[in-house]
This record gives sequence, C-alpha cells and structure tokens, in this order.
Amino acid sequence: MALIINEIFHSIQGESTFAGRPCTFVRLTGCNLRCTYCDTRYAWSEGQAMALNRIVDRVAAFGCRLVEITGGEPLFQPDTVRLVETLIEKGYRVLMETNGSFDIGTLDPACVKILDIKCPDSGEAARCDLDNLDRVSPADQIKFVISSRGDYTYAKKIMRRIPARVPHGNVLFSPVLDKLSDQDLAGWILADRLEARLQLQLHKIIWPEVERGV
Repeated sequence: MALIINEIFHSIQGESTFAGRPCTFVRLTGCNLRCTYCDTRYAWSEGQAMALNRIVDRVAAFGCRLVEITGGEPLFQPDTVRLVETLIEKGYRVLMETNGSFDIGTLDPACVKILDIKCPDSGEAARCDLDNLDRVSPADQIKFVISSRGDYTYAKKIMRRIPARVPHGNVLFSPVLDKLSDQDLAGWILADRLEARLQLQLHKIIWPEVERGV
C-alpha cells in the first residue's frame, strides 16, 4: 500500500490546542477543495508515491511522538485511514487536519480530528459536511478560518450545532492573514463574550518568509 506524499518534516506545531509543541508533519498530496485563501496550493498535485512502511520509518527518524497528518486534504486518499491506524498502533499521538468535506467517522477514534468548517469567503462552504459535527469526540477540535465580519457571523451561527461534549477551548477562530486583523477578530470575540479560542498561525510568526516544511 502506498500514498502520495508531498512532504514529511519536523517543526513546531503552529495551530490547534497543541500549538507550540514539536510535531512531525506528514503532508499528503491532493485536495478536492479550492479555498480562496489556501496557503498550501503546492500540495494540490506535487508529491510522490511512498509505501506505508517507508512513511512510518521517516516519521520514526524524527523521534517525536506527536504526528499531524495534513494536506491538501488527507482523506482525499482513502488509504490515509490505514496510515492513521498504523501510527496509533505504534504509540503515536495522531492529529489530523481535515477540510470537513469527508466523513470523519471512518477514522480511528483515538485520532484527534481538527475539523475545518468552511466559511462563505472560502468559496467552499456549500461543500462542507456539517453532519461531521455529530461525529466529533470531546478530544476533537473545530476550526473556523475567518476572512471577514460575514464569516464571523456565519461561524457564530454554526457554533450552535457543536455538541456540548466539545469543550469551548476546542473551538478555534483563526483570522486569514492579510484579510482580517488579529485585533479585529479578538475584539469581536470579546464584545460577543464568545466561548471560542483565538488562534494565530504560530509557525508564520516564527518563520514569516518560509512557505514549506515549517
């Protein structure tokens, strides 16, 4: 069994409640969406086939027990489910960043899903499977990438569908770089007494000029 891999690298986790922790990233090739603000367009098609055991060996070489599967869209490749299972069986804490258009119920329950709910300015909100909100566990995280006040209003509406089992601290609001200021989004959250976590992309703060592998 092989998957198409764009890159495997070791860096600081820049997003989610795991931000700041060392993490090994496995970026898969391919995505079914074309979000307006996408910052990993190189992962839409660039990559090479890599056998499952070789992927696991590459991950092991970094000596880090936290692994994130990302993309592109990881679930665009059906065999990603097996990769997640294999890493969990080997004792890794596995996170998956997913665009919300595929059924996350196919994944091992031990995998922490970071579910990206697409807002209108992404251009892909209609393709988001909102039934995934019924499939999340208390360990999973729900992310809204916000480009505008309209996106923010939409995200607040969708928040009403998030099950009570998901902690407030696992709901993430992330401003789009160069589209919405951190200060504006923080101000809206505070003014509305919103139970959400403001998320900045830590890796872009640390390495602002680097586009890949961080």
